[in-house]
Amino acid sequence: MSVFTTVTPDQLGVWLGNYDLGALTGLKGIAAGIENTNYFVDTTRGSYVLTLFEKLTARELPYYLNLMAHLARHGVPCPAPVANRIGGFLGELNDKPASLVTRLSGADVVNPTPADCARVGAVLAQLHIAGQSYAGHNPNPRGAAWWTAVTPELLPHLDAGEKALLSSEVGRRDTQDAASLPHGAIHADLFRDNILFDAGEVAGVIDFYFACSGALLYDVAITVNDWCIQPDSRLDTARVHALLAGYHALRPFTAGEQGAWTAMLRQGALRFWVSRLYDYHLPRAGELTHAKDPEHFQRLLQSHIAHERELPQLPV
Repeated sequence: MSVFTTVTPDQLGVWLGNYDLGALTGLKGIAAGIENTNYFVDTTRGSYVLTLFEKLTARELPYYLNLMAHLARHGVPCPAPVANRIGGFLGELNDKPASLVTRLSGADVVNPTPADCARVGAVLAQLHIAGQSYAGHNPNPRGAAWWTAVTPELLPHLDAGEKALLSSEVGRRDTQDAASLPHGAIHADLFRDNILFDAGEVAGVIDFYFACSGALLYDVAITVNDWCIQPDSRLDTARVHALLAGYHALRPFTAGEQGAWTAMLRQGALRFWVSRLYDYHLPRAGELTHAKDPEHFQRLLQSHIAHERELPQLPV
């Protein structure tokens, strides 16, 4: 359950006085999500999602909220932050930073088809193109520098094979050398539960709170690693080709990206393996994140390594 901070209708009714949204007519906690408190909010003027941020601070949040507003203005189907009466996107409710965004229709897809993946690729390219004009900058908090820093803390918790794999992958030069690739604002967490479909079309991209500045290809690799994986941890070629073609039709891949693709798939798998290892073995007191299975991304990384020559390549 993701309601960590309780909000009553009376409390929200008072808080909504900061907005020009009419009267509160409905309030319901949202079970999905693992880091923030979320509610569906209905008023006489529309439907919204209320988020109380349990970890991110009021200083950190403008990057994410302003990015969402920027993308929505440029036609990307994502929640649009709602401005209060003084034009700000961020307030405080029950001692937590809080914001309202527009509520989108649709539901996530558990078993995507190649056609679904093509639509995901297209919306990711749309996001990247729109993000090129976003002025905000936010270094990836779980990028290569972070992997390198936490690896010594993780090694004592791993068996010999895991230690060797982690040390080898973190030490690879191509995990550190993406500076020459096209960069911009990236979602960095575009898993299946972060895209809503409605009547077979993408209705929304949600959960931008891992967004950062980074290599666009890294974002593509993260997306492929979730949307196109099979139960045996290998990539489904048809789904990969469909996703990449959908993306390439809007933002063609560069020659540099062609050469970096295989390494970037490994880097995307490594990022989530390391973060899940960290959350599993080294949870911080009071953390709200739920530890997910680290072995899922370990198996994916090992599959990428074992089948490197057979991995689907970027379209030319």
